[in-house]
Amino acid sequence: MAKWSFLTNHARALLCIAHNPGVRLRDIATTLDITERSAYAIVNELADAGYLIKNKDGRRNHYDIQGHLPLRGAVGRERTISEVLDILVEASTHQHSPPTHQPEAPGARPRRAWWRRRAHAPA
Repeated sequence: MAKWSFLTNHARALLCIAHNPGVRLRDIATTLDITERSAYAIVNELADAGYLIKNKDGRRNHYDIQGHLPLRGAVGRERTISEVLDILVEASTHQHSPPTHQPEAPGARPRRAWWRRRAHAPA
């Protein structure tokens, strides 16, 4: 079965850089399960589009994300890169913690998402 993701490799590479601005291309490639050449191309495309600024730091690169820029495409024009990265970084740092559910009112049962109710409904 093929592996897929909701995020493109460009978004995932940007997320790696957001976590560690000094990340190596080799580490990006390993994280994304792509070749170093593909990681290099993706980072260069992000830099050419203005989303990243590459600064040489000795033998390594340090990346600055230009978070004020809008997302590409018609749907994302209302959001900036920083807004989306904030959501993704927060989600990735809290992905292993159990979700907390707060009742809506004192004594009320917590609401469950419709797909959870449906999955547990009798057939």
